[in-house]
Amino acid sequence: MATPPVVPTAAAASFTPVFINTATLRSILTYKSLIHHFRAFLPTVTSSLHSPPRQNYALSPSSSLLLMPSWSSSSSFPYLGVKLVTYFPQNSTLELPGVHGSYVLFDSRTGQTLASMDGTELTLWRTSCVSGLASEILARNDVGVLVMIGSGALAPHLIKAHLTAKPSLRRVIIWNRTVEKARKLAQELENEGKFEGVCFESTECLEEVVGMGDIVSCATNSESPLVNGARLKAGAHLDLVGSFRHSMRECDDEAIKRGRVFIDNEMALEEAGELVGAFERGVIGKGEIGGNLVELIIGEKVGRRDSEEVTVFKSVGSAVVDILSAQLVYETYIKNGGGL
Repeated sequence: MATPPVVPTAAAASFTPVFINTATLRSILTYKSLIHHFRAFLPTVTSSLHSPPRQNYALSPSSSLLLMPSWSSSSSFPYLGVKLVTYFPQNSTLELPGVHGSYVLFDSRTGQTLASMDGTELTLWRTSCVSGLASEILARNDVGVLVMIGSGALAPHLIKAHLTAKPSLRRVIIWNRTVEKARKLAQELENEGKFEGVCFESTECLEEVVGMGDIVSCATNSESPLVNGARLKAGAHLDLVGSFRHSMRECDDEAIKRGRVFIDNEMALEEAGELVGAFERGVIGKGEIGGNLVELIIGEKVGRRDSEEVTVFKSVGSAVVDILSAQLVYETYIKNGGGL
């Protein structure tokens, strides 16, 4: 575990909380550093972190406010944090994002506010790097093709996290219901030129490319299955990110039946539509879940067993990875002289 951070105490009366803007957050984080941070810290701090279920308040029939708190009972990880998220889907008519978020980090020993930062950006990074860590553990080491289903705000982060976790990837194929959005994202990634030797392209036909994917990553809000499990190639790794309600499904029952299923945390068993529905229909039982991310990291549960096995990773997110991400951002910011 890393050296305990130097966090201001009540004696530091002149301490002023810092605001870490989006540009600074992006300059601090890398996919490699956050994936490594999760691998190093998740097993050691999870047991000392208290993360009650997210609170959801309806502000109107369509809009809501969500609160996701987490705090540590360990002196070696002296943090308390809360993510506040607003969901206003009607914002699309105003050409504004439907989701906005802020993250506030406190000293758990004194209650002092340490920092606030862009919670929306933080979520994109932590979600993608959880998937990257899972593919680092579960996907084959010789993967060559990544199929990305969805081209929203999370898609470029997921693509970059998977490319970081599995440098053997050489081809990325993007599909979206709106073909032009997939084409635009592929062109943007190609123009960035950050992954030498990787080809970025788009497709209009999902059915044709699902079977080509060594890794198939999904980030959509679909309520009908997009991934036909029968089309997954032997040895594929399926990464399911989008669903967080019972009504949402990104893959069919065959994908769940064919694969060994792993989860980011236990809430996936209660929230993910693919899994809840599969349990209800008797496709698999909760006892057949292969393990969670912490169990995989520490080797308590075995991940991929052979090159032909299909693995499935379902994530729903948690306040634990939120606070770990905020910790890394804050400590790096302070270490680099920020706020002075």
